[in-house]
Amino acid sequence: MEVNNEKSRLLRLCEAIVKFEDANSCARFFEDLCTPGELGAMVGRWQVALMLEQKIPYRKINKLTGVSTATITRVARFMETGHGGYKEALKMVETTTPELETKEPQSAEI
Repeated sequence: MEVNNEKSRLLRLCEAIVKFEDANSCARFFEDLCTPGELGAMVGRWQVALMLEQKIPYRKINKLTGVSTATITRVARFMETGHGGYKEALKMVETTTPELETKEPQSAEI
């Protein structure tokens, strides 16, 4: 497949994605488009990016998410030297999310 055709097809997919009016509609599209494994891999990489943005150590990310340290390293590398997509997306969202904060074991309150 020609690179230009592949890029053009990717852009057409992205054009469809950005037209969703809410996250739930977009999630339904991805659930139809992707296998559970593909979707899980993308969700895991995004969780890793959010945690790396918060300067959480690799091993702690691995423990909290189950994502391999190899994938964590790859996400970190692309955050630094990739196409800028992670950086742009992270600027658009709140990087401290409640779901990240509640994954850690909490001590019992007295």
